Amino acid sequence: MQEGVISESNLASFEELFENYVSATPLTKREKAQKIMGQLDTWCNKLEGIREVYDKVPDLTEAGIFKDSPWEHPGKLVPQLVNGTYKSGHPNSTIELLSELRMLAILEGNIAGSASQKEEADSYLQEVLVYNLEFVFNEPQEETRLVMSAHELSKVHALFQFILEKIELSKVKSKLVEELTLICEQRPVVTEKQRRIIALVKEKIELNPDHPADMELLAFQRAIYKPSPATDGKDHVSYGKLLQTMSIASLEKEAKAMGDSMLQFGLVSTYQATLLLHLVNKEYHELIPVCLGLNPTGVARFNEFKDFVCYLILQVIHPFNAQCIFGLAKMLENGIISREAVRSGLYNLCKISIHPEVTNRILKSTRTPHEKVSPKQYLIGALLRILGQPLGVGQGNNPTCQSARGISMWSQHAPAKLIHMVQTAAVHNDLSFRFEGQEISYSTTPAGLVQNLDHHLDAVSVTLVPMLDRVYNEMMRRASGRGEDPHKWANPGLYGQWIQIGFASAYDYLSNAIVDFDGFIRVFYAMCHPRFNGGHRLVYPNPVGIFITSAKGEMLGFHAVSLLRVDEDPSGNVRAYFLNPNNEGRQDWGQEIKPSVYGNGEIHGESSLPLYQFAARVYAFHYNNLEASSNMDKIPQAEVEKVKKIAKDSWGKSYTWLEIKKQW
Repeated sequence: MQEGVISESNLASFEELFENYVSATPLTKREKAQKIMGQLDTWCNKLEGIREVYDKVPDLTEAGIFKDSPWEHPGKLVPQLVNGTYKSGHPNSTIELLSELRMLAILEGNIAGSASQKEEADSYLQEVLVYNLEFVFNEPQEETRLVMSAHELSKVHALFQFILEKIELSKVKSKLVEELTLICEQRPVVTEKQRRIIALVKEKIELNPDHPADMELLAFQRAIYKPSPATDGKDHVSYGKLLQTMSIASLEKEAKAMGDSMLQFGLVSTYQATLLLHLVNKEYHELIPVCLGLNPTGVARFNEFKDFVCYLILQVIHPFNAQCIFGLAKMLENGIISREAVRSGLYNLCKISIHPEVTNRILKSTRTPHEKVSPKQYLIGALLRILGQPLGVGQGNNPTCQSARGISMWSQHAPAKLIHMVQTAAVHNDLSFRFEGQEISYSTTPAGLVQNLDHHLDAVSVTLVPMLDRVYNEMMRRASGRGEDPHKWANPGLYGQWIQIGFASAYDYLSNAIVDFDGFIRVFYAMCHPRFNGGHRLVYPNPVGIFITSAKGEMLGFHAVSLLRVDEDPSGNVRAYFLNPNNEGRQDWGQEIKPSVYGNGEIHGESSLPLYQFAARVYAFHYNNLEASSNMDKIPQAEVEKVKKIAKDSWGKSYTWLEIKKQW
């Protein structure tokens, strides 16, 4: 095939393959389908080929090309999974491509569908576009280039070119605004995703300042590319030269603009680092809190620990290690910097030499490390972000939710312990915990759940997570075989004395069933609901195990979150506010259970649900076993039944339920 022109012989070959597929027996149908996929794969690296395939999608769908595959039901497809499927290559990438074209055919009426199905197809395609901007704009990330062949990249880009011809770009702009808003509202420690979207929009989409969605996209762009008046049309180097000529009054205006810009979306620019370093070097101490956007509490703490904060800035911050400025500002406001042990730990970190293997992990996590930023600067910078933004920690594409919630909890309630762990792990590439009187060391323990670490994490996480994962897995192994959930012992073993002694599990290991779910829910409400526990608040994050369910409410697996607080939202409804460390705090768990990340009283980084909905997905938690029993009878039976029905109609279908009463 030359320049996207499909020859007559190619078309004839496809027709023959298609006829053979239609007439094939069930035993040979899969083989015939594979031959069709192979033929289509050769067409799809050009726009003309995509158009030809699109014309054939209705017939292929009618013939059953998606039958008995993960793509069989359009309504069950998840836009977030599309990117990974394309990276897996042919044949998965080819059938994924066909799936997108099927959605487009439904939207355009070439495949029969109801009005609601057309609307769903439209929404799905918009979301796929948003989640695959690197393909839309033919700007593959480094990882994508490494794992995808030139043919596969051309194929996927041609597909998105074709879809963009059919989908209104204005709709995509609104989705981009929504995506950027929801990401930034969570204030993640790793900001690569939103920066990548903003960069691609800036380069590839012409924005009209008079259009509402465009105005919002331009606001995101300004946060990175023009956070103050004097940065317009300059890079950070020329901006730095300009700063040398500015008066104090002009510098104050710049500092105010920088601080306000950072606070708007939680994003820091290279310009802000340049300005902050200039202010420190010139000893314009009164302008540093302004540049950091500090509230009165933060200003007071900066003035108290001025010398140490300026030392940290000079040691760690660089225009290409700038995001940690936001974390530093939040550390000053949340008071962590006031602790002597924290300041000593950070000072000690500035003096260490990092183990070569840890250095390699840090540089991998940085993706595009700058030659003038050392691995130690990246590590301490990431630690400042985590200490300032404890709810922004994520697990990346790793099965390490337990480790991520541990890092988050320590950063809030044991920051000096976390700093010491980081130092030990960074210097020795090893870490030890004491569990039930015996030492467990990373270096002498078998592998955990992580076989190949996804390095799309912050530098602290890539340093600690491989070790925490292995240690936690060993604790789980040693605690197994006791007739109860091993998390009962592993959680306090890893996280520390903040974890309550009592442990409730909906699942009974001995009977392999859900036992006394009524009592389980009563204990849960008695533990955390302020109307039934004497108005008490949670003091420490509670490590909670939840059932993960699909948008259809179907059981998918298990996940670890931290219940942070239970409180009334602005509308007066009681909600559970929790840390979800899987980097995506807004999901659809089915049955209209959709965690929100802002708009319902959430602090940046929290997810939330009405308490009864959250309770309907919980399978394990810790509690004070000396208090719960006295409050259990206060819980209305109607509330228990409401939670139970939701649970039984979703993940509960995968289990046997026994009404035997337990002693809680």
